[in-house]
Amino acid sequence: MYHARFKGTHYEIGRKWGELLRKNNKYLLDNIPFEITKEMEAFSKECLPYYKDFFPGVIEEINGIAKGQLIDPNLLYAILFSMYGLVRATNCSSFIVKNERTYLLGRNSDFLTAIEKMYMNCLYTFKGPDSYSFSGNTTAFVEMEDGINQCGLAIALTSVFPDSIKPGMNVGMILRMILEKCQNVEQALELLKRIPRCTAGTLVMADLSGEACLVEFTNDRLVHCSLNEKGFLCATNSFHLPEMQAFKISLDDDWFAEKRYRTLEQYLAEHGQTMSIPEAKKLLGGDLGFLCQYDRKTGKDTVWSSIYDLKNNQVFRCEGNPSRKQFKEDSRFIF
Repeated sequence: MYHARFKGTHYEIGRKWGELLRKNNKYLLDNIPFEITKEMEAFSKECLPYYKDFFPGVIEEINGIAKGQLIDPNLLYAILFSMYGLVRATNCSSFIVKNERTYLLGRNSDFLTAIEKMYMNCLYTFKGPDSYSFSGNTTAFVEMEDGINQCGLAIALTSVFPDSIKPGMNVGMILRMILEKCQNVEQALELLKRIPRCTAGTLVMADLSGEACLVEFTNDRLVHCSLNEKGFLCATNSFHLPEMQAFKISLDDDWFAEKRYRTLEQYLAEHGQTMSIPEAKKLLGGDLGFLCQYDRKTGKDTVWSSIYDLKNNQVFRCEGNPSRKQFKEDSRFIF
C-alpha cells in the first residue's frame, strides 16, 4: 500500500503529487485498469457542474494533478466521475458496533489484485479553515473509500450495483467530501440530503459523540437508520433496509455479498454486545465466517482492512488480506 502525505491548498496538493509521480516516471493514465470510453467522457462532462457547485476544491485538486502529470484534466474527470456508475464494482464489507467495551467501525476493502500495489493511504492537511484534515484509504486516487477526520468522524462505503445512473456525485467523492466538510454524523446526513448523487451505495458513519448510522441510497432515494437495539449496523453490496428492498438487484457475480452480510449480521447479533478489538480483527479476517476468503486466482481479494476505534482514538489497518496479514496501529493521524 502506497502512503502519501498531502499538505497545502487543493491545487497545490494535486500539482505536487502529479509532479512527483512524473519525476519518478509514473503516469496515472498508464495504470488505469479499464478503457476510457467516449461514454465516460460524455458522462463526466454532465457531472462536472455538480462537482463545481458542491465540491470545487476537488476540481482544483484534479486540475493540479493534471498539470503535474502534463495531461488533459478531462481524462481524469472521465476516470473519477464514472466510478461506481459506468465503471461498476461490487465489493467491500463494513460494520459498526457499540457496547460497554468498545465502539468501532470496521471495513474490508475487496477489489482487484492486479493493481493492489497502487492502493493508497492518504493523510490530508489543508491550508485554511474550510476543510478538515483526514486519513483515508482508496483503491484509486482523490476519491476515498474509508477514513476518519480530525473531528473523529469515521466513515466507510460499499458500492451497490445501480439500476440507473444520472449526472451527480459518486459515493467515493461524497465520502471524501464528508470527511473534509463534516464534524459529525448529523452534519454528514444534512450534507447527504443536499448532494446530487449519480448512482447507488451504502455508507456507515460514526462519531465521537456516540452517534452512528447506516445510509442506503440510489440516485433519487436515501434512507438511513441508527444503531439497532443490539448496538450494531452492517453493510455489504446490496440493500437491506425495508424501504430499499424494491431497489435490490440480483447479480451473477456479487462477490458473495449476501454471504458476507450474513456473516456480519449473525455474528454481531449474537456477540456484538461483548466483542472488542481482538474479535473485530477475527471477524474481518474470516475466522468467524466468510468475509475475505477469496480465491486470488480469480483476480479478486480483500486488499486492506481498517478498524477505527472511537473509544480509544486509535486506527488499525491491515495492508492486505487480514486472513494472512496482521493489523498494525497507525498512530500518524490524531483525532
